[in-house]
This record gives sequence, C-alpha cells and structure tokens, in this order.
Amino acid sequence: MKVLLVNASPHKNGCTYTALSLVADALAESGVEAEIFQAGSTTKGCLGCGFCAKAGRCVTDDCVNEAIAKLDGADALIIGSPVHYAAASGAATSFMDRLFYAAGAKLRYKPGAAVVSARRAGTTAALDQLNKYFTINNMPVVSSGYWNMVHGNTPDEVMRDEEGVQIMRTLGRNMAWLLKCVEAGRAAGIEAPAPEAKVRTNFIR
Repeated sequence: MKVLLVNASPHKNGCTYTALSLVADALAESGVEAEIFQAGSTTKGCLGCGFCAKAGRCVTDDCVNEAIAKLDGADALIIGSPVHYAAASGAATSFMDRLFYAAGAKLRYKPGAAVVSARRAGTTAALDQLNKYFTINNMPVVSSGYWNMVHGNTPDEVMRDEEGVQIMRTLGRNMAWLLKCVEAGRAAGIEAPAPEAKVRTNFIR
C-alpha cells in the first residue's frame, strides 16, 4: 500500500512539507509506504482545451503529468497546501483542477485527504475547497481528531503546535487503517460500487 502526498507549497521544505512529513511518518509506522511529491509554485492553470479527455494526461507537460504517472502505484492521495487569502494556494488549485480533469478516473474510490498550513486563520475555508475535489469523485475523505491543519510561520513553529502535530499523526494512522480495511474488503470479495451512467443537468429549463 502506498500514499502519494502532494506538497503544493512554493517552499519545498516549509510548513506544509513539515505537516506532510508528520503524516508520512505515521503512515510508515503503520506499515504504509508514503511518497511526498513536490508540486512547486509554477503549476499552470487548466486551459479548458479538452486534450486530457482523450489523452489521459494534460497538454501542459509539467509536474501534473508526473503525478498522474504515479497514481497507478498509489492507493490514496493527500494534498497539502498553505493558506493564501483564506484559500488553498494558486498552485494547489491549478494542480488539483488539472489532476482531476485528466486523471479523476484513476483516483475514483481511493481515499483522499487535505492538509492545510497557516500562520493564523483561513484554514477551514481552504480545507472546504480542497475536500470538494474528493467528494465530487467518489473518494472517501479521511479525517483526524480535529480539522487537518497546522499553525505556524516556520517549520519550527509548526512543530511547536502540539495539537497540530497530533492531528497529523492521527491522520496518518487513520489513513493507514482505512487502506487496510479496503484491502481486507477486497480480499473478501467486496468490490467498489459500480458507477451509474452520469446524468448532467443545469438550472435552466
């Protein structure tokens, strides 16, 4: 079992990375492999060109396509983002838009979780934004003992957020537990639900 953790912060070893590292350590202690993938700060936004619908990858060949290539070997996804103006970072939003457009089918029914990092506030709004990617794609959302957030302006300050550190540890353990439950169910012959044909309506009649 393996979890892909995406760091959508421009700081490779900053506060968001610190939070994800705590989750990764808890996963490893629970016997689940974890890889932290650096999405960086240069992720371009979706062009709405439709290329991915046919190709299964994005027309812009950057870190998003690198992540798509890793999804076949991943059983779950965790996205980590700093909070910018009470929302996920622009890089996180662009990354998730393009990842889910191009490779949503690879993520369907795989557990997902979001982690956010802030100096002070805006965390719950950013979490709500990121969790919507999972809940539109039939993905079980993994929680912790509190909302998945840490507080601090430096990695050292994050590590001194004792509650936040505990939340990250619990998230890692909960993710590992759910993955093991899924594996046990699959071994017992329990398959994922068969999807219905998609119905699309709008509000104009």
